[in-house]
Formats: sequence, C-alpha cells, structure tokens
Amino acid sequence: MAHGEVLDFEEYVRTRQDALLRSARRLVPDPVDAQDLLQTALVRTYGRWDGIADKSLADAYLRRVMINTRTEWWRARKLEEVPTEQLPDASVDDATEQHADRALLMDILKVLAPKQRSVVVLRHWEQMSTEETAAALGMSTGTVKSTLHRALARLRQELESRAADGDTRALDAGVLGRTATAVRGDERKQERCAA
Repeated sequence: MAHGEVLDFEEYVRTRQDALLRSARRLVPDPVDAQDLLQTALVRTYGRWDGIADKSLADAYLRRVMINTRTEWWRARKLEEVPTEQLPDASVDDATEQHADRALLMDILKVLAPKQRSVVVLRHWEQMSTEETAAALGMSTGTVKSTLHRALARLRQELESRAADGDTRALDAGVLGRTATAVRGDERKQERCAA
C-alpha cells in the first residue's frame, strides 16, 4: 500500500472510530469483544483499503466486515453456557428511562440469530433503508423485510415473556408498548406491501 493510502486509512480510522465502535458494540454485547471486533475488521480492511475505490462507502464495507467477523466468531464458539430457567437480573447504572430501554433491548437482542440481529441493528440503530441493508448484507430486500418482521416478532415475544415472568424492566421502561407498536406498524406495512 502506498504511503498516501496509509495516511488516508489512518485519517479515516481517526475520524470514524467512535461511530464504528458504536456499531461494533451493537453487534456484540461485551464492550471488550466489540473493541476486538472493530480491531479485527480494521486489520482486514487495511489490507484491502486501496481496493475501495469510493471511500464514502468505507463505513458500509467495514460494517459488512464486522458482521462477517462476528458471524465467524459465533460459528466457532464453544457452547459452554448452560441454559437456565431463571435469568439473572442485570443491573442498570443510569436510572433514566432511555438508558433502561437501551440496556433491556441490548439484553433481549441476544435471543436473535446473528442474521436477524444484523438486520435489526442496520435498520433500526444504523437507520439504513431496506435497500441499503439488503446491499450491506448481500440479500434481497424481501429477505430483509421478512427477516426484520420475524426478528421484531421474536423481540416482542421475548419482552412479553419477561413481563409475564415479572421482569419489571420490561414493564417499567415502557419498552413493551413501544416495541409492540413498532411491530404492529411493521406488520401493517408488510400487509400493505403484500396486497
């Protein structure tokens, strides 16, 4: 790689590292794993930096590398966890409603398969369009829509289950109502599209 390309990559990382770390944090729940994920994605991207003709697409390229890397890690993991009937209570440091909502949503995102989680993160947190999400994940727009529909329904089911089990975060934070509304809105959109 030419010296100018190296400087260009360094400048890109310097200016975009916070946003990229937030994206990584949404893909993996552990902050240390998110840093590792971003670092691995940056190393993989560095070797191909000169091949990215349109540098304005570098964020999308890096997100895709992070998603692929996270999927590789997920497939290679050893299943040493033992499922239990009762989930431990997760503490929330900040008492604000928004922080509680975010902590709960990050927690329940763990129930989704990697593909579903990727679609939800790109569509709702990264606020990418259906077409942008499809391009980033290499799937059709119809697959994105159906995957998102199933993922939101699964999230709603998980919230309802937690609320029924007495998880006060699911009730107090108001996430259940907002998520149910979002899922119903998504279902209505899909019904209109199918008609």
